[in-house]
Amino acid sequence: MLTNYLKINLFILIAITVLCCKTVVAADDWLTIKITGVKSSVEDNIRAHIGTPPANDVQRRAFLFTVEDYTTEALESIGYYHSKIELNVIEKDKGPWQLNINVDAGEPVTLQWIDINFDGDMLEDEAFRRWLDGLTIKPGDVLHHGKYENIKSQLVTLALARGYFDGQFTRSEIKINRDNNSAQINLHFSSGKRYHFGEVNFTGHTLNSNIVEELIPFETNTPYATNQLSSLNRNLLDTGYFSNIKVLPETENINNGAVPIKVELSPRPNHSIEVGAGIDIGNGSADNSIDPKLRITWRTPQVNRFGHKQESTAEWSPDRPKLLTTYTIPLSHPLDDQLKLRVGILRDKYGLTQDYSVDDRKFKNTGQLESEKYQLGVIRQFRTASNWLMGYSLEAMRETYYQENTNYSPSFILLGFGVSKTQRGDNSLDPKSGIRQTYSIEYADPFLGSEIRLTRLQAKLKWIDTFFDKHRFVARLDMGANLAAAENIPNIAPSLRYFAGGDQSVRGYSYQELGPYTDYINNEGGLSREVIGGRYLVVGSLEYQYYLTPTWRLGTFVDAGNAFDTDQFEPIISVGGGVHWISPIGPIRLDLGFGLKETETVDRSFRFHLTMGTDL
Repeated sequence: MLTNYLKINLFILIAITVLCCKTVVAADDWLTIKITGVKSSVEDNIRAHIGTPPANDVQRRAFLFTVEDYTTEALESIGYYHSKIELNVIEKDKGPWQLNINVDAGEPVTLQWIDINFDGDMLEDEAFRRWLDGLTIKPGDVLHHGKYENIKSQLVTLALARGYFDGQFTRSEIKINRDNNSAQINLHFSSGKRYHFGEVNFTGHTLNSNIVEELIPFETNTPYATNQLSSLNRNLLDTGYFSNIKVLPETENINNGAVPIKVELSPRPNHSIEVGAGIDIGNGSADNSIDPKLRITWRTPQVNRFGHKQESTAEWSPDRPKLLTTYTIPLSHPLDDQLKLRVGILRDKYGLTQDYSVDDRKFKNTGQLESEKYQLGVIRQFRTASNWLMGYSLEAMRETYYQENTNYSPSFILLGFGVSKTQRGDNSLDPKSGIRQTYSIEYADPFLGSEIRLTRLQAKLKWIDTFFDKHRFVARLDMGANLAAAENIPNIAPSLRYFAGGDQSVRGYSYQELGPYTDYINNEGGLSREVIGGRYLVVGSLEYQYYLTPTWRLGTFVDAGNAFDTDQFEPIISVGGGVHWISPIGPIRLDLGFGLKETETVDRSFRFHLTMGTDL
């Protein structure tokens, strides 16, 4: 009984499937259309106008009845007013009918003149002059109705964006002279008066009113412009205080030419946690062939009504834990003038330590130079009108380390000044273009409580550009110099020296394993060698990336450079490539680098680098 039931249901299922398949085939196969006599772009326009092929007999008859009119309309929309259309329908008892459309487009209509005329307050607005200068349409062009409608749309959009809410066309027409195949475009636009900004009202926040008001990039009664509203939205977003932002011009409440602005805000959650991870795998000379990294960032976007915020980051890698907390206080402006208090405890490893094996007649790795650092800093940071971020700082630090059989524990009071600027082609997590520049100088002096006199200079540049949508180039240059007396070099803390190697330096080599070295007699009377870092740094990189899809790309790179002293410069080159996924939280990159040079301290090596984060 059950078997028969299954058979019956199986038969019904098969029957329904066959019937559905027949219906689908029939719905898609009533008429085939062939267009001849014109180039592909014209053919595409005709197919767009005649619409979707029919799905039954009634639709087919209606389609054939109107197809000539729609074809004529398609040709005239791109300037062909003297075309000849020949239709041929082949009817079949079985299968689809065949519709042949043969077109002789003829000579197109060309523009004789273009008359664009402005009236009203817009005559004094430079934005319309720039728009007019940017138009590419000119006499002699083939008439294209789509371009004409686009120009009208652009003009109306620009007028609304600039506050001309009463603007309208007093004349908008295309005059066609079929006898001489010419056309005239007349566009006359009267803008009326330009409206201005009214009061800005904020709702939904718990900050002092002066903090959000400082973010308004325009004054009351200045001319209205939507790009200023975009700037306000961007300023609010950049503070990190809010999870949702709506900037709404209340055009229905205009009073005496003033447009009130309503800003609806939703605060972010009191706390947020961000987790990041990465790993380097390879055969580098450092202790670990596998070097995992874990980062946890805890943020409090708004501590109180004064707009204070804090960010604490804990990083873990074998024997290299770091904890850094930054407390930010807005001063005269929430974004452009800030005081930052910073405290950190950091343990790190640098370079290599090696002992000479008499039996093997070579140096063998025994570890790395280790240090422990405590720091406390105060930074005043402000932004200039040209968008340079400038800051001066005072940092106290103490670092302990063991180098060449000697314990060191120098203290430094560093006075610093830095400038930086980042320009992005877009605000995405994977910008298509942009450049970042960072320059800094730090100074320490025994008269100010430092162990030695030291001047530290650094410059970092990164450039990105994308050509033809798929070809992306990334270039990087890092430079640094420590200016100090030769006898004071050992007292420069490792965190202030320069090393190379790692996913942000010379890929293919382990983190900070490259740099100048020194030979010495260890406590057992044997010969040891230690990479202790250099007084100078020059590292550059050039990478080519190709987008397979909008979210996947391949990359290939060459990195070069090293840390060095004046008499010990060994440039290191590495090459490699990788695959990158543009995830919703930012690019995730898996790169494989190959070191091309064997030095006195490192062999030729390879490393896998897994990293996450935006390039700018």
